[in-house]
Amino acid sequence: MKKSVFLLFLFTNTTMANTCLLPEKDPFMGDFTNQIGFGIGQGFDTGILLPPPVRPVPFYIMTLQYSQPTKFFRIPARRSLNISQTIGFNEKFGWNWQDYSIPIAYVSEDIAMFRYDKIYMGMGAGVGLQAKENKRLGSKLLFQFKISFGYNFNKRWATEIFIQHFSNANTAEENHSYAFYGIGLTHNF
Repeated sequence: MKKSVFLLFLFTNTTMANTCLLPEKDPFMGDFTNQIGFGIGQGFDTGILLPPPVRPVPFYIMTLQYSQPTKFFRIPARRSLNISQTIGFNEKFGWNWQDYSIPIAYVSEDIAMFRYDKIYMGMGAGVGLQAKENKRLGSKLLFQFKISFGYNFNKRWATEIFIQHFSNANTAEENHSYAFYGIGLTHNF
């Protein structure tokens, strides 16, 4: 009962909700209308959250992102155009990772889920295409899911750590997914 009362208080207290959960102020971009970001990530063979990734592989991602602010049911968000390049080396766990060095283009939207002072959290999803089909993901069509935690150095610069997952959402027979943990830098202008 006490737990229920606390949760009810948390969600009905507008001061707390506006500063932390589902913030009104845009933690991604503030008052700016454009953002460019760059991120790099380490690939893992299994899992993204559950099961946790415990098998790092010689597979990496580099992403260039251009974003503009938007709202998702009045919650601050950013809509992005993304160009990524996966880079693989050698063979590990039965996969030749060099075969998966493929460019990916996708659109995504990240929603601000939490903000406290200079720290924020976002969750997002996207859809796009990879340049060619392969044995790991038997489709050019890809769906992306991302969780990010950010820190605003100032109004223009922020850093983010992220967890990113690509799959074909079972639209093809093969769907072993790509999973990355990484870090990025964003600049607002």
